[in-house]
Amino acid sequence: MTLAIVLAAGPAAGRPTEGGEPPADRLAAQWRRAGADDVRIAADLAELADLVAGATGPVLVSGVDLVAHTAVLKHLATSPVGPTVALVLTDPPAAGQATVREERGQVVEAGAVADATGVFGGALRVGPADLPALAEAARRAAGGIPAPASAPDPRPTETASAPGVGAVGGGPLADLDRLVADLAARGTLIFAHRVRLLVAHRAGDAAQRRAAEAQVAAVDEDRAELKLSVKERDDFFTTFFVSTWSPYVTKAAARIGIGPTGVTMVSVAFAVAAAVLFGVGGRPALVAGAVLLYLGFVLDCVDGQLARYTRHFSAWGGWLDTMADRFKEYVVYAGLGYGATHAGFRYGWALALAAMTLQTVRHMTDTWYGALHDEAARRPKVVTGDAGGIGGKLNAASTRVQADTGSVSYWLKRTVVFPIGERWALIALAAALFGPLVALCAVLVWGTLAFAYTGALRTLRARWMKVPVLTTVDAGLHRDDGLLTRTLPTARRPLLVAVVAALGAAGLLVWALWAVHGGRDLPHWAAVFVLVLLLGAAQGARAPHAGALDWLVPAALRAAEYLFAIAVGVAGRAPAWLIFAYVLVLTLHHYDLTARLEKRQSAPPLHAVTLGWEGRSLLLGIALIAGIASIALATLGTYLLVVFVASVVLAWVVLPARARGGAPSPG
Repeated sequence: MTLAIVLAAGPAAGRPTEGGEPPADRLAAQWRRAGADDVRIAADLAELADLVAGATGPVLVSGVDLVAHTAVLKHLATSPVGPTVALVLTDPPAAGQATVREERGQVVEAGAVADATGVFGGALRVGPADLPALAEAARRAAGGIPAPASAPDPRPTETASAPGVGAVGGGPLADLDRLVADLAARGTLIFAHRVRLLVAHRAGDAAQRRAAEAQVAAVDEDRAELKLSVKERDDFFTTFFVSTWSPYVTKAAARIGIGPTGVTMVSVAFAVAAAVLFGVGGRPALVAGAVLLYLGFVLDCVDGQLARYTRHFSAWGGWLDTMADRFKEYVVYAGLGYGATHAGFRYGWALALAAMTLQTVRHMTDTWYGALHDEAARRPKVVTGDAGGIGGKLNAASTRVQADTGSVSYWLKRTVVFPIGERWALIALAAALFGPLVALCAVLVWGTLAFAYTGALRTLRARWMKVPVLTTVDAGLHRDDGLLTRTLPTARRPLLVAVVAALGAAGLLVWALWAVHGGRDLPHWAAVFVLVLLLGAAQGARAPHAGALDWLVPAALRAAEYLFAIAVGVAGRAPAWLIFAYVLVLTLHHYDLTARLEKRQSAPPLHAVTLGWEGRSLLLGIALIAGIASIALATLGTYLLVVFVASVVLAWVVLPARARGGAPSPG
């Protein structure tokens, strides 16, 4: 149950609105229309703390000085970015209002912030896990207890009123502003919800309230919400070739009652049909496949737009969208690989495998660099001799380019990294004009260049940030460690041993290709040697990831496992499609873990029986030596797929149904 609390404290509490009702009553009515199950008005922070202490679900809190569209409150209440979200405005701060600093959509500092990026908007949603911190912050503020020493004290005392410490505009922070400053000081993960197109202001007097109410009345909410369904910042192809007309599809889908999950399923069907046509070959089939691929990508954008437009979000929907995106892309690679092979190119499946492996490893680095960046933003900047070196200059340059939206440098930066829109556009055009072989080669070339570009820049910036990131999450889970890793003695230098294992697996694959091409068998000792390297990486995986570049460890382990599995398949002369299918199942398993990492979720229900990356590699190595590589790939792949499907059913159907005590239904 969602509880909304209007904090009716401060000079605006008794001031009537344009319609004659008190601001607290008007906000309470708006929260009910925004979807709150229960709405209370708290006279002060002590009463608010008591209400929060008794809450069991999310809590929505706002001050009486907030004037906003009901849609703004609904967007805050339903925001999918995280459990705890704060409203952030671009208005100039007034006396008593907290300013905030944001990094990657998260509020990392609040109060009186020197390098502020916005102003706290007077409303926030607090997730159940953070309710004790909110209740304690309210009690501390009500009782005049100092804020945590790790951050500026937001209390209205003479010390706290000093500029840059706890005062804004020459006065102490207001009640609600003290709460958000206290939560940020405790390290609570607070996501920022910025107001765009709609209106939200904090009114300090009657004139400001009248002006804000007039601005609210002047906006067409439905038209604004349809525009808001489109991402504010997207990639070049998506912005100019999809989002220019996809909102019309979004509104039509909303009118006929199709949900985001239904649109996702249709998008998957389009991508599978495109893959089949790419495999069939022939100019008409290739052109039709390209058109279907484009339309499938449009629908891939529409499902997210529809969720934002209708505010129908769920953890299931977000997970399904992430998994469907990767499945669609890799099925298309399979179609291209089959088509290239069918057209007479011997290594079509090899190119498809290379594209899938490259893209997955890239995504692993994206995920862990994001975690690194988030952690760095929450820690005090380390002052070193090279603070203004190349890493710092790159960071400053990247910030400037991102701020210069619409410029040539902005679009180049967004395009060169080869995002999904550009990948799908390149595949469609290259396949339609030149065929599957050229499409796969183009994806590999651009993907490799993009990986090199982002890897080099991120390495330099990570060395400058100097933040050990893997100490803040369940690294063992997201590395996909198994029983062997947990029982083997721990070695040092996790990145070094992981990279050596990946290079060893790559060398084994090259040797296997050379041996098979020449009609020879791969020596068993070569596979044993690489297995030893993999077990060495397993030993190093448990070591503290305290190095500036240790965020690369999970990606290196993914590369080592995938390359070793491919080498086993090649050396064992397994069918190319079987090798591809096995690695595809591995990617689904690992993307499941990635999606959970990004949402800070727990392990899948059956993760313990997936054997771990090192356990699976050991089994495949033994199978190669025993001469049953194909059987092992088929058996282990089928086993992992069954475990994956069963885990999905348990995580999204059975366990939620038990928790609700109702019928099993995802989302």
